[in-house]
Amino acid sequence: MSFLFRFGAGAAVVLVAACGAPGPATSPSPELGIVSAVAPTRVTPAYARQVAADELGRVPILMYHRLVERPRSVYDRTPADFAAELERLAAEDYVPVTTADLVSRRLDLPAGAHPVVLTFDDGDPSVFALTPEGQPAPGTAVRILLDVAAAHPRFRPVASLYVNERPFGGDERALRWLSDHHFEIGNHTARHTNLRRADEAAASEAIAEGDGLIRRALPGYEPSTLALPYGAQPRREELALQGPGYTYRGALLVGAGPAPSPCSRAFEPAAIPRIRSQSTGPESEYGSAHWLDQLGSPAGHRYTSDGDPKTVSYPRSDVVPAAACESLSLAY
Repeated sequence: MSFLFRFGAGAAVVLVAACGAPGPATSPSPELGIVSAVAPTRVTPAYARQVAADELGRVPILMYHRLVERPRSVYDRTPADFAAELERLAAEDYVPVTTADLVSRRLDLPAGAHPVVLTFDDGDPSVFALTPEGQPAPGTAVRILLDVAAAHPRFRPVASLYVNERPFGGDERALRWLSDHHFEIGNHTARHTNLRRADEAAASEAIAEGDGLIRRALPGYEPSTLALPYGAQPRREELALQGPGYTYRGALLVGAGPAPSPCSRAFEPAAIPRIRSQSTGPESEYGSAHWLDQLGSPAGHRYTSDGDPKTVSYPRSDVVPAAACESLSLAY
């Protein structure tokens, strides 16, 4: 079985192996530090060690808001900065997945690759807009992502976009195009409500209102994750995941650091940390450039795939996987 990604007339097509034994081995360039090997039918301890698999490692979930030529806050990136960050991720063998993939543990990656989640809050037109011909507009984040993915076939053109009311300038075509092209549409509440300040009834109503907005725009679509406005959790944290009229599998905080593996006992679906996309400036020690440096270091404890979605491989230590992953675990 495979996933087929199509993105626009004349654009590239990416085939990614899924739902079974590891796909054919690749031969990445030596500077990536990945061992080229022929994958066995099932992952063995020797093979997991050879590809340095660590599926209890940490995952960067990068948070974006707007692309502008002249940033006015730490939440803005220039289009050039954004493209450079995607190129870095591709060069370091990160493979984009959605938040829904992460929380559902659908991390089917080539051996030696690392998952990254690209998240965009607020539905800004600089992130996505369509031309009159129905194609992603030049200079938008989605167009840049598609272009980088076309140049790097292992780099999947997927992301998770968290929307309020009238997303992407109110273009009714936008959410349908994104859904049709394998992007995740997530809830950010219709009015960007601070759920910590709201009482319990108002918090659940705000989440349900955003959920309904998506479902009306995309009949049959089921939103499965929520980005908490301002990173503020409801006073009763479980309301982020379940309330009258909605059920979610994960809720995202605002930038702080990498997320635990979804097979880690430290993974909390109602409080998943993100990393603000940032390279320099105030508080850059919390930004993506800093954390990508850290994760790529020998002590970075970065999630590295064994190439088999039916096995959770990791270096033997005192760490044990979450109960839901124990039957799939392979310590080496």
